[in-house]
Amino acid sequence: MSELSLFLGCVAPNRYPGIEAATKKAFSKLDIELDELDGASCCPAPGVFKSFDKVTWLTLASRNLALSEELNDDILTICNGCYSTLKDANDELKSNSNLKETVNKNLTETGHNFKGCHDVRHIIEYLSQEVGAEKIREQVSDPLDIKVAVHYGCHLIQPLKESGSELVKDSVTFFDELVEATGASSVDYKDKMLCCGAGGGARTAILDATLKMTDKKLQNMKDADVDCIVNACPFCHLQFDSGQKDVNSKYHKQYEIPVLHYTQLLGLAMGFSPEELGVDMNVTGTDSLIEKIK
Repeated sequence: MSELSLFLGCVAPNRYPGIEAATKKAFSKLDIELDELDGASCCPAPGVFKSFDKVTWLTLASRNLALSEELNDDILTICNGCYSTLKDANDELKSNSNLKETVNKNLTETGHNFKGCHDVRHIIEYLSQEVGAEKIREQVSDPLDIKVAVHYGCHLIQPLKESGSELVKDSVTFFDELVEATGASSVDYKDKMLCCGAGGGARTAILDATLKMTDKKLQNMKDADVDCIVNACPFCHLQFDSGQKDVNSKYHKQYEIPVLHYTQLLGLAMGFSPEELGVDMNVTGTDSLIEKIK
């Protein structure tokens, strides 16, 4: 029986469906069943809705959490922003009975009720804590001899810090360890923990400013001579993939660094084809990466 429901969010199904496919294939290989979360909505985005109306933000988030509770599951996110929203909402409602009561009054109109009986997991946090790099390494049939720039992203690290997770108490290496379990090498680079630039609605509101940040991070990755970028967030993925083309156009650069979600990297190491994982649907530099891993 599954104990996890898969929360897809907005960006993956609409822009990068290969991430969904890769997640399901990789988890199947690890013998982890994922329930479908039918009827889920936007998380909603942590940097937008919450700043306008907190109760509405919590109501929308708690409906998604309630859907997962009804399956008796923890909810698994494949996106940093979704993780931040759902974890923050879950923790706040669990600790504030008055707010929980207010939100549940709103939820009665949808036929759901938030109980606060389950947890929110991020795919990298879950794989690190519940599966471990060694078990992942055992499922690798095609080790990847490539150099990777790992991008953690803001909304993965901050919620873990706030919850006091052991993963971020000392040096932060848990994502790098999962990458290296695929046979790839995680390459250190300048300003590794810098934001991709897109979060908090910034990509929509102030695109030029976000591209400056993305350009800086791409240059640092290029200087480290990596073969690809690996992230665990479809929105960061979008900023590095499609945003890379925007940077090239705006600043007359020639970046061609392929971008993979971790599940796509893991799927390749498990022997799935690039087409099965949607790698060929990414925008930037995919042909060169596919050729290199053959």
